[in-house]
Amino acid sequence: MQQQYTPLKTSNLSSATSFHQPAQIMPEKVTLASAAVDVMTDLKKIMAVFIPAERNIDTAKQRMIKHGVRLLLVIDDHNCVVGLITATDILGEKPMQFIQKHGGKREDILVKDIMTPREKLEVLSMEDVSAAKVGNLVATLERSGRQHALVVDRDADLQKVRGIFSLTQIARQLGVQLETHEIVRTFAEIHGQLGS
Repeated sequence: MQQQYTPLKTSNLSSATSFHQPAQIMPEKVTLASAAVDVMTDLKKIMAVFIPAERNIDTAKQRMIKHGVRLLLVIDDHNCVVGLITATDILGEKPMQFIQKHGGKREDILVKDIMTPREKLEVLSMEDVSAAKVGNLVATLERSGRQHALVVDRDADLQKVRGIFSLTQIARQLGVQLETHEIVRTFAEIHGQLGS
């Protein structure tokens, strides 16, 4: 015997309707002894923000502003990560250095021209991060002199970017104010304000 199903009631989509997006709730306050995953942007919970390598750097800047991020994953035509670009790359000296070396105008500079290429990126394993503390992350970023770190996990033999650490996010969750973008001073500020 075949069961009869009644259609569901429908209505019109109202104006100014938004939509659900993946969300990650990070603890507002952490300590250096908190779990490192508490300060990681988990790409299983938040959509990665990316840009094709062939796009103009001003397009990348606008994308960062739109999404409220300071780092974009740079992808190729096959959606593979080929590098990353940060707000510091775009707003710092790299564009002027590129123009001095290659000529042209700012609007001619592509993301691939000033990004940090995949070959120069160091990554952390999700396995190590799962067992780490926030203090381990701060020490790792300090040692590398970088404001961001990528975390990868493995699917068979393939790496997948799983998460991103941002020094700005970590400082915010630690309750530390960062007044500068200078790396050395930034770490000194974190240690000074935390009394460590």
